[in-house]
Order: sequence, then structure tokens, then C-alpha cells
Amino acid sequence: MVESLKKIAFIVNPKSGNHGKTHIVNCINERIDKNKYKVEVVYTQYAGHAVEIAAQKAKENAYAVVAVGGDGTVNEIARSLVHTQTALGIIPCGSGNGLARHLQIPMEPQGAIDVINEGWEETIDYGKINDVPFFCTCGVGFDAFVSLKFSQAGKRGPLTYLEQTLRESLNYRPETYELDMDGSTAHYKAFLIACGNASQYGNNAYITPQATLDDGLLDVTIVEPFTMLDVPTLAFQLFNKTIDQNSRIKTFRCQTLHIHRAKPGVVHYDGDPMMMGKDIDVAIVKEGIRVIIQKNAPTGFSSVLQRAQDYINGLRQINESIVSDIASRNKQILDKGKRQFKLLTKKNETNH
Repeated sequence: MVESLKKIAFIVNPKSGNHGKTHIVNCINERIDKNKYKVEVVYTQYAGHAVEIAAQKAKENAYAVVAVGGDGTVNEIARSLVHTQTALGIIPCGSGNGLARHLQIPMEPQGAIDVINEGWEETIDYGKINDVPFFCTCGVGFDAFVSLKFSQAGKRGPLTYLEQTLRESLNYRPETYELDMDGSTAHYKAFLIACGNASQYGNNAYITPQATLDDGLLDVTIVEPFTMLDVPTLAFQLFNKTIDQNSRIKTFRCQTLHIHRAKPGVVHYDGDPMMMGKDIDVAIVKEGIRVIIQKNAPTGFSSVLQRAQDYINGLRQINESIVSDIASRNKQILDKGKRQFKLLTKKNETNH
């Protein structure tokens, strides 16, 4: 009986998300099917550690390696599992959980573990940006810039990301890009260019809403320059899965995309920032990794309600952040005015 058990390793990133992982590990030990799996739990100790652990488990022919963390942890583990017989599992507990949400894996640990107990597998595509693997989205422009700021913020969570987005959007300047899409060339002035293997960044923000994980194609979204008046509509459509219907948006599908920009800068892959040069190559790799997914993913009314609630929560956070930002800016203006008044007063006293 013991010989027939499938080896499965849970790699836990203790730093991802906003909560500790002890309750998740306890849940794994209590809920995982021990008649089916031989379980090992391993904690990461530094950035990139999950890559090493997952590669070793694939060499040992483990049935699956499960990422207990966010999109960064998923990426580290998945890149070591491409083109192997070891499947990727996910217990989502990060800030965005983009791939898990696309796969409709439950956000609570109990449900995610039940999916793993079912053991239903599919083989999906993945992407590469200058040979760096990504499994959800990658991009250049504003979203990559915000990813860099987010990584430097010192705290995690959707509100931090939202705060960075609002703060930087007021000063960010669109760039001009030359794109070569499967041999067809075009120039765009763009706020951002997003390439999706999956449909969303995370938190149900659908930047490439029509993307599927098994069509062998990149879904590319180009957000052209816009004004502050466009922001409410863009925000609504981003969470409502209809951003591709906006007149400020250009979308297309391709297998390969070459991006040329005026100078080196930041890109992101699955939300993590990286500096790259002027020339960027993005490509899709068809049927490159096995994943454990939910056999009967929930659809219909409950999903619509969830998206509506996510949008309402997002609006509330946006409103709170805008009010806070306006108050902060007004205080800065007043403080600057006071300093200038004092200087002028002192100058007049000196002159007299």
C-alpha cells in the first residue's frame, strides 16, 4: 500500500500574502488524502529557494509540487516543472493569485486541498519574456513600473498595490513602442502593453479577458494614453472582464511578439519586476506544464456575484486612497505656502 502512494511536496513561502501559514500547514496535514499521497512540507528560506526545491522534486519524479503562496511562489515552482512529468498544484495565499483565480481554484485552503485530493490534471501553455518563464501575465510600461514600486513598498496586499498605482499614475508618461507581431510591424504610444497567457493580473483584474491557457497564443492588450476622466470606465471594465471593449484599448493574439523601446527599463513577469534592455521578445510555449485543476469549476451566477463584490470592494479602496492622497497633497501645498510666506516675511524685514 505504501509503495503505491504518490509523492507530493508542499512548498510554503512564509512571507507571501498577509497572514501566517501555520493554519494552512495544519489544514494540509488534516485534510490531504493520506491513502493517496505521501506528503512532504518544505519551507522556503530565501528568494529563489522554491526553484531549487521544485527542481529537486521533479528529479525525484514526484507526482506534484504544490505552491503554498502567491504568484511569485507559483512562478518559481512552475519554472522548474516545465516539460517534466511532475504536476503543479496551488494553494493560493498571495496578494493577487492570478493563475489560481483563472483556474478557478478556491481561495480558501480547504477547497484548494480538496482540488488536489481529486487530482484532476490538464496540460497548459506558458510564456517566456526574454527566456524568463511566466504563467499568468507579463508586460512593459505602467504595470511593470508599479510592480517595481510595489516590491519596494515594504508591505504587501491589494491596498498597497492600489496606493502605488494611484500615486504613480499621476506622473507616469506613456512611451512609444515598436511592435513586431508574428512578422507584422506597428508603432504604438502606450500606457502599458500586457501579454497574457491567463486572463488576469490577480484580484479579478482582467487585463487580457479572452485569454485561455491552452490555445497556443499570447493575448496582447495595449492601453493607449487616457485622461483621468477615462479612469472610472477603465476600472469598471477591468474588473467586469470587458476592458477589451474600450476605445482606448487595442487587443490582438499572436505566438511571438518583439517589443522595441527607446531605452532599457523595467518589465514584469507574473507581477515580479526585472530590468531588461531596449529589445524584448515574448513568446508562448504550447502545452509546457501539467497543472492540477478543479474538475468541475464553478460558473454562472456565483461567479458574477463574486466579480461584482470584487468591483465594489475595489471602488471603496480606490475612494479611500484618493481621499487620502488628496488630503496629503493639500497638506503639502499648504506647508509649502507657509514656508514661502515665512521666507518673504523674513526678506521684507531684512530689507527694512
